[in-house]
Amino acid sequence: MLITVLGGCGAWPAAGQACSGYLIEHDGFRVLVDPGYATLPRLLETTPAERVDAVLVSHGHPDHCSDLNPLLRARALGDAPPAALPVHAPPGALDAVLALDRRGMLAGSFELHDMEPGTPREIGPFRLDAFSLPHHVPNAGLRLSAGGRVIAYTGDTGPSADLVTLAAGADLLVAEATYPEQVPGEDAPYLSSAADAGRTAAAAGVARLLLTHLWPGTLPEPALAAAARSYQGDLAVATAGRTIEV
Repeated sequence: MLITVLGGCGAWPAAGQACSGYLIEHDGFRVLVDPGYATLPRLLETTPAERVDAVLVSHGHPDHCSDLNPLLRARALGDAPPAALPVHAPPGALDAVLALDRRGMLAGSFELHDMEPGTPREIGPFRLDAFSLPHHVPNAGLRLSAGGRVIAYTGDTGPSADLVTLAAGADLLVAEATYPEQVPGEDAPYLSSAADAGRTAAAAGVARLLLTHLWPGTLPEPALAAAARSYQGDLAVATAGRTIEV
């Protein structure tokens, strides 16, 4: 498997950056995970819109799904529209972004599938296992397996025992780390820190940890240092253009 980071900013895209977005490839099949703000231009630098084979969305906040709209426009309004794009998301998560255009404009450009935790599904060569994780809105942690390799992704999440199950033995854990050390009180049930991500990665025995969704303006060094206190494995911050072969 190959994962390419399209963006890793939380909340909004900082100058020259993009929000959450990851392209995962295996055996020529391309899955776009969380097309957040400003991710489509990054994607189109290497991959035509019609070459995306499926989209997975962890939750309905726009920094994780807003660029689904221009992706579907690029497919629907092109000279040779491709087949409908399978889009998998928690029920209702994409109602707002799919309502941005007039009724019928994107008809036939996508097939929407409700993502149900506890029900594995096959998406091309991948097996997808979804986990319900705590956030301000319904959020699905994603575990993608193919070719004997596993990538786990938390979306945005607060503390949960299911995080270790999601990430258990993964070759790569892509973990939300909005704050370096501690999540402010009112958000503590719904978001994670880099220190939290490090503890999860260590407990789950993951081979590599990629911190993402850092608050705009956050330097990577404090986040890396906070995670490294618990996790001793390969550790990095998600930056646009980073590729990892799993």
